[in-house]
Amino acid sequence: MESIDPTTGRPLPNDAIQRILFIAPAVHVYNIPPLTSTKGYVAASWTADNNKRQIFTARIRILETAVPAPNNEETVKTDILLEDPSNGQLFAAAPYTTPGVIEQVLDSSRFFAIRVQGEGGRKAVLGIGFEERSEAFDFSVALQEVRKTLGIEDNGKAGGKKVQKQEKIPEKKDFSLKEGETITVNIGGRGRRNQPKTEDSSSKGFGGFSLPLPPGGNSFLPPPPSAQEVRAQKRLSQNIAPPPSSSEDLGFDDGEFGEFQ
Repeated sequence: MESIDPTTGRPLPNDAIQRILFIAPAVHVYNIPPLTSTKGYVAASWTADNNKRQIFTARIRILETAVPAPNNEETVKTDILLEDPSNGQLFAAAPYTTPGVIEQVLDSSRFFAIRVQGEGGRKAVLGIGFEERSEAFDFSVALQEVRKTLGIEDNGKAGGKKVQKQEKIPEKKDFSLKEGETITVNIGGRGRRNQPKTEDSSSKGFGGFSLPLPPGGNSFLPPPPSAQEVRAQKRLSQNIAPPPSSSEDLGFDDGEFGEFQ
């Protein structure tokens, strides 16, 4: 069966794919007054006077269309369709290219304002109201998924978004050794020159002056004498007679030949 673009009525390529993302059998359509506040729409005025502004009860569908394109890509677009529930004839369509195409009202979770587009580019804002809150919730969730797929929250460009069919798989690199190849491993510490030994800090005195080493090459000084050794040395020195202090003590005579003439 040949696919038809619901917004233009033209046939689609044979390899085009259409998918219904949401459908509700009955939604009330309203002719709403112009927006008078920047805050948003209020549904209470639509249903006043026993739903005087209601103009139609339609079937609503969210239809996704994917058309293949060159370079292994495809163009994806999504339309919100209001159709006659008895025969499926299109009543109004809203290409979903920006989040502002659908706005939820301020005073109800079941009512929305939708910007439809007709032949020749004519645009109008209609009000729609779901009979069940669960249907309105599913409608909002479906639109959220559409925004993620098309990326229109960041840049809402008309005409659909090009989507890659297949992601390129990164090429795996071969790090195995080929025949005849070897691996050279440098071990740290080998091949280095011996560093000159620094002088022993124990041979240094205060201020960097060198102190002579005692015999035997030991850098440690001998321990001081004990108190017992000191007392023994003192007694030994007292027993030694003092040296003579005069010539008589040395055995010289001050007589006739005491002085040289």
